[in-house]
Amino acid sequence: MTDQVDDIEEREVLVENPFHTARFKPKRKGKKPPKLIAVVHQDGCTGCEVCIAGCPVDSIELVPGPDASNPTFRQTVEIDISRCIGCQNCSQDCPWETITMYDHDDSFIAWGNQTLKSELYISQGSLAEILEREHISLEAPVVEASEAAENVTENTKG
Repeated sequence: MTDQVDDIEEREVLVENPFHTARFKPKRKGKKPPKLIAVVHQDGCTGCEVCIAGCPVDSIELVPGPDASNPTFRQTVEIDISRCIGCQNCSQDCPWETITMYDHDDSFIAWGNQTLKSELYISQGSLAEILEREHISLEAPVVEASEAAENVTENTKG
């Protein structure tokens, strides 16, 4: 039991990459999450893009290969689990059978075990580095009460 706890504590926490272009796409609709979520086993994915064409909600993204000078070589795909609706089109269309449908609750663990490289989700440390390098803050700006009152009076005068 303690080995499991140690393993969980050693895992890196991933967060949504707020700078990925997929964040401009519509969010999944509905009050309840889907029963099934698709997960790509990237070690078998060839990056053929067949699954992308069949996705009705555009939740599948290309992940460039390891060589920056030739990103299409050894590219894979990644499913945005926050937008997947569980339709199973991708798992049925994949000619290599590398997309598996998992119960919603199990999909997060499966995603963590099967995803070799992610563009949609990054570590908290990587996000902090990007924010620091680009001088960006995700915190809402703090407005003093006196400044807010001045802004209100200026806006009502005009």
